[in-house]
Amino acid sequence: MRRIIGLTGGIATGKTTVSRYLGDTYHLPIFDADIYAREAVNRNSPILTAIFNRYGSSVILGEGELNRQALGDIIFNDSQEKLWLESQIHPYVRHQFEEAIQESESSTIILVIPLLFESNLTHLVTEIWVVSCPYDQQIKRLMTRNNLTEEQAIIRINSQLPLSQKIAAADVVLENDSTLDTLYQQIDQSLINDNIKSLRRQA
Repeated sequence: MRRIIGLTGGIATGKTTVSRYLGDTYHLPIFDADIYAREAVNRNSPILTAIFNRYGSSVILGEGELNRQALGDIIFNDSQEKLWLESQIHPYVRHQFEEAIQESESSTIILVIPLLFESNLTHLVTEIWVVSCPYDQQIKRLMTRNNLTEEQAIIRINSQLPLSQKIAAADVVLENDSTLDTLYQQIDQSLINDNIKSLRRQA
Protein backbone atom coordinates (compact mmCIF):
# COMPACT_ATOMS: atom_id res chain seq x y z
CA MET A 1 0.00 0.00 0.00
CA ARG A 2 1.34 3.40 -0.97
CA ARG A 3 2.02 5.70 1.97
CA ILE A 4 1.00 9.32 1.59
CA ILE A 5 1.88 10.95 4.90
CA GLY A 6 0.13 14.20 5.71
CA LEU A 7 2.51 16.12 7.97
CA THR A 8 0.80 18.85 9.93
CA GLY A 9 0.68 20.50 13.36
CA GLY A 10 0.46 23.95 14.83
CA ILE A 11 2.39 26.94 13.55
CA ALA A 12 6.01 26.84 14.78
CA THR A 13 5.74 23.34 16.28
CA GLY A 14 8.53 21.97 14.08
CA LYS A 15 7.03 20.68 10.82
CA THR A 16 9.97 21.95 8.78
CA THR A 17 12.44 20.18 11.07
CA VAL A 18 10.57 16.92 10.60
CA SER A 19 10.18 17.24 6.83
CA ARG A 20 13.84 18.17 6.39
CA TYR A 21 14.89 15.08 8.36
CA LEU A 22 12.63 12.83 6.31
CA GLY A 23 14.03 14.27 3.10
CA ASP A 24 17.70 14.32 4.10
CA THR A 25 17.83 11.00 5.95
CA TYR A 26 15.34 8.86 4.02
CA HIS A 27 15.42 10.74 0.69
CA LEU A 28 11.63 10.86 0.58
CA PRO A 29 9.93 13.30 -1.78
CA ILE A 30 8.60 16.29 0.17
CA PHE A 31 5.75 18.40 -1.19
CA ASP A 32 5.08 21.52 0.86
CA ALA A 33 1.87 23.59 0.94
CA ASP A 34 3.78 26.70 2.01
CA ILE A 35 5.94 26.53 -1.12
CA TYR A 36 2.86 26.16 -3.30
CA ALA A 37 1.16 29.02 -1.46
CA ARG A 38 4.17 31.26 -2.14
CA GLU A 39 4.08 30.25 -5.81
CA ALA A 40 0.40 31.20 -5.91
CA VAL A 41 1.26 34.82 -5.12
CA ASN A 42 4.27 35.19 -7.42
CA ARG A 43 4.61 38.60 -9.00
CA ASN A 44 1.96 39.26 -11.65
CA SER A 45 0.00 36.09 -10.79
CA PRO A 46 -3.82 36.34 -10.97
CA ILE A 47 -4.10 35.61 -7.23
CA LEU A 48 -1.61 38.36 -6.32
CA THR A 49 -3.52 40.78 -8.54
CA ALA A 50 -6.75 39.90 -6.72
CA ILE A 51 -5.05 40.51 -3.36
CA PHE A 52 -3.74 43.90 -4.49
CA ASN A 53 -7.16 44.85 -5.84
CA ARG A 54 -8.76 43.97 -2.51
CA TYR A 55 -6.27 45.51 -0.07
CA GLY A 56 -4.48 48.16 -2.10
CA SER A 57 -1.08 49.71 -1.47
CA SER A 58 -0.96 48.59 2.18
CA VAL A 59 0.12 45.09 1.10
CA ILE A 60 2.42 46.09 -1.78
CA LEU A 61 6.19 46.30 -1.44
CA GLY A 62 8.50 47.89 -3.99
CA GLU A 63 8.53 46.34 -7.47
CA GLY A 64 5.12 44.72 -6.99
CA GLU A 65 6.02 42.21 -4.29
CA LEU A 66 3.60 41.09 -1.59
CA ASN A 67 4.05 42.54 1.90
CA ARG A 68 3.40 39.31 3.79
CA GLN A 69 3.63 40.91 7.22
CA ALA A 70 0.99 43.51 6.36
CA LEU A 71 -1.27 40.90 4.81
CA GLY A 72 -0.85 38.70 7.88
CA ASP A 73 -1.89 41.57 10.14
CA ILE A 74 -5.10 41.90 8.12
CA ILE A 75 -6.16 38.29 7.86
CA PHE A 76 -5.20 37.21 11.37
CA ASN A 77 -7.37 39.97 12.81
CA ASP A 78 -10.39 39.39 10.56
CA SER A 79 -11.73 35.88 10.08
CA GLN A 80 -13.75 36.86 7.00
CA GLU A 81 -10.68 38.22 5.25
CA LYS A 82 -8.78 35.07 6.19
CA LEU A 83 -11.52 32.96 4.59
CA TRP A 84 -11.42 35.10 1.47
CA LEU A 85 -7.65 34.72 1.10
CA GLU A 86 -7.86 30.97 1.64
CA SER A 87 -10.57 30.73 -1.03
CA GLN A 88 -8.06 32.24 -3.46
CA ILE A 89 -5.00 30.17 -2.53
CA HIS A 90 -6.33 26.76 -1.41
CA PRO A 91 -7.62 25.60 -4.84
CA TYR A 92 -4.20 26.29 -6.36
CA VAL A 93 -2.43 24.42 -3.56
CA ARG A 94 -4.84 21.48 -3.81
CA HIS A 95 -4.21 21.21 -7.55
CA GLN A 96 -0.43 21.24 -7.06
CA PHE A 97 -0.68 18.42 -4.52
CA GLU A 98 -2.89 16.32 -6.78
CA GLU A 99 -0.39 16.70 -9.62
CA ALA A 100 2.56 15.90 -7.38
CA ILE A 101 0.92 12.73 -6.06
CA GLN A 102 0.05 11.58 -9.56
CA GLU A 103 3.53 12.25 -10.96
CA SER A 104 5.58 10.81 -8.09
CA GLU A 105 6.65 7.18 -8.41
CA SER A 106 7.79 6.86 -4.78
CA SER A 107 6.03 4.34 -2.54
CA THR A 108 6.17 6.85 0.34
CA ILE A 109 5.69 10.60 -0.06
CA ILE A 110 5.32 13.44 2.42
CA LEU A 111 2.75 16.19 2.07
CA VAL A 112 3.53 19.06 4.44
CA ILE A 113 0.17 20.75 4.98
CA PRO A 114 -0.06 23.13 7.98
CA LEU A 115 -3.81 23.56 7.33
CA LEU A 116 -4.50 19.90 6.52
CA PHE A 117 -7.75 19.88 8.48
CA GLU A 118 -8.77 23.48 7.96
CA SER A 119 -8.44 23.21 4.18
CA ASN A 120 -10.19 19.80 4.00
CA LEU A 121 -7.26 17.98 2.40
CA THR A 122 -7.25 14.86 4.58
CA HIS A 123 -8.64 12.84 1.67
CA LEU A 124 -5.28 13.21 -0.09
CA VAL A 125 -3.33 11.25 2.55
CA THR A 126 -3.27 7.71 3.92
CA GLU A 127 -2.03 8.71 7.38
CA ILE A 128 -1.74 11.88 9.43
CA TRP A 129 1.33 12.92 11.43
CA VAL A 130 0.96 15.83 13.84
CA VAL A 131 3.97 17.68 15.24
CA SER A 132 3.24 19.00 18.70
CA CYS A 133 4.88 21.08 21.40
CA PRO A 134 3.68 22.91 24.54
CA TYR A 135 1.71 26.12 23.96
CA ASP A 136 4.21 28.38 25.72
CA GLN A 137 7.04 26.89 23.70
CA GLN A 138 5.06 27.39 20.51
CA ILE A 139 4.55 31.09 21.31
CA LYS A 140 8.25 31.66 22.00
CA ARG A 141 9.32 29.86 18.84
CA LEU A 142 6.91 31.85 16.69
CA MET A 143 7.96 35.16 18.26
CA THR A 144 11.61 34.37 17.57
CA ARG A 145 11.11 32.95 14.09
CA ASN A 146 8.81 35.67 12.73
CA ASN A 147 9.96 38.59 14.91
CA LEU A 148 6.48 38.99 16.39
CA THR A 149 5.16 40.36 19.63
CA GLU A 150 3.58 37.90 22.04
CA GLU A 151 0.13 39.22 21.14
CA GLN A 152 0.77 38.77 17.39
CA ALA A 153 2.04 35.24 17.96
CA ILE A 154 -0.99 34.27 20.05
CA ILE A 155 -3.39 35.65 17.42
CA ARG A 156 -1.74 33.58 14.71
CA ILE A 157 -1.74 30.41 16.80
CA ASN A 158 -5.36 30.86 17.82
CA SER A 159 -6.43 31.40 14.20
CA GLN A 160 -5.72 27.72 13.52
CA LEU A 161 -7.64 24.67 14.63
CA PRO A 162 -6.60 23.87 18.22
CA LEU A 163 -3.61 21.55 18.35
CA SER A 164 -5.53 19.23 20.66
CA GLN A 165 -8.10 18.59 17.93
CA LYS A 166 -5.37 17.80 15.40
CA ILE A 167 -3.75 15.40 17.85
CA ALA A 168 -7.08 13.65 18.41
CA ALA A 169 -7.35 12.97 14.68
CA ALA A 170 -3.70 11.94 14.19
CA ASP A 171 -2.28 8.53 13.42
CA VAL A 172 1.14 9.64 14.70
CA VAL A 173 1.97 12.40 17.19
CA LEU A 174 5.55 13.65 17.24
CA GLU A 175 6.35 15.45 20.50
CA ASN A 176 8.83 18.20 19.70
CA ASP A 177 9.45 19.38 23.25
CA SER A 178 12.90 17.95 23.92
CA THR A 179 16.09 17.39 21.92
CA LEU A 180 16.40 16.90 18.17
CA ASP A 181 17.68 13.37 18.74
CA THR A 182 14.51 12.54 20.68
CA LEU A 183 12.39 13.93 17.85
CA TYR A 184 14.37 12.02 15.23
CA GLN A 185 13.92 8.76 17.16
CA GLN A 186 10.15 9.27 17.10
CA ILE A 187 10.27 9.86 13.35
CA ASP A 188 12.35 6.74 12.76
CA GLN A 189 9.94 4.61 14.77
CA SER A 190 6.88 6.06 13.06
CA LEU A 191 8.31 5.41 9.63
CA ILE A 192 8.87 1.74 10.52
CA ASN A 193 5.18 1.36 11.37
CA ASP A 194 4.08 1.27 7.75
CA ASN A 195 0.58 -0.07 8.34
CA ILE A 196 -0.63 2.53 10.81
CA LYS A 197 -3.63 3.77 8.85
CA SER A 198 -4.69 0.44 7.37
CA LEU A 199 -4.53 -1.26 10.75
CA ARG A 200 -6.63 1.48 12.32
CA ARG A 201 -9.27 1.14 9.61
CA GLN A 202 -9.45 -2.63 10.11
CA ALA A 203 -9.85 -2.33 13.87
